[in-house]
Amino acid sequence: MTEIPVFETARLRLTAPEPENYPDFKATFASYRSRFMGGPLNAYETWMLYAAEIGHWMIRGFGMWMVHLKETGETVGMAGGWKPAKWPEAEIAWIIWPARAGNGFALEAVSRVRRHFYEDRGWETAVSYLDPKDLDSIRLAERLGAARDHEAPTVDGNDVCYRHPSPGKLRGSQLAHGIEMEIQNYIDPLFKPKGWALD
Repeated sequence: MTEIPVFETARLRLTAPEPENYPDFKATFASYRSRFMGGPLNAYETWMLYAAEIGHWMIRGFGMWMVHLKETGETVGMAGGWKPAKWPEAEIAWIIWPARAGNGFALEAVSRVRRHFYEDRGWETAVSYLDPKDLDSIRLAERLGAARDHEAPTVDGNDVCYRHPSPGKLRGSQLAHGIEMEIQNYIDPLFKPKGWALD
């Protein structure tokens, strides 16, 4: 069995997928939130996909982490690597549970797992395969410095491939500092308006 590392960031703890995480996973993939990832799925399909998440670690030696809030232990989503059969390249993927979207958790988690793949596992490149209608994920990929790779093959022709900057381009770059600043702003906003909005 592959030993799955545990990572911590300012707000998050990333751990191996465990059976107790399945109910949240099932609820998300049975919901409209999963429409850009092959869903909504029925109970059998969500079970098979979650089993695949766990088995992927044994087959590939890498996979998806469960994303938890350090402060409370609440599970808020998943992020990590994914390369099932017929995938052209290993990708970096993520999903945040519907009630926890919009808090920068995906940015913080994906930034950490990408660093692991680059620095600890020696990846020289990474992609994310996205539904062209999934504008939130496309915006997140772009905030991470990924750009659409028109030359790269896609999974099935219905997705688009966003290529992440290489380790060399990312290391010590203005982009890397910008990502860290954005994460810090989610933790402690630089601008805290007082009173009520005028419009």
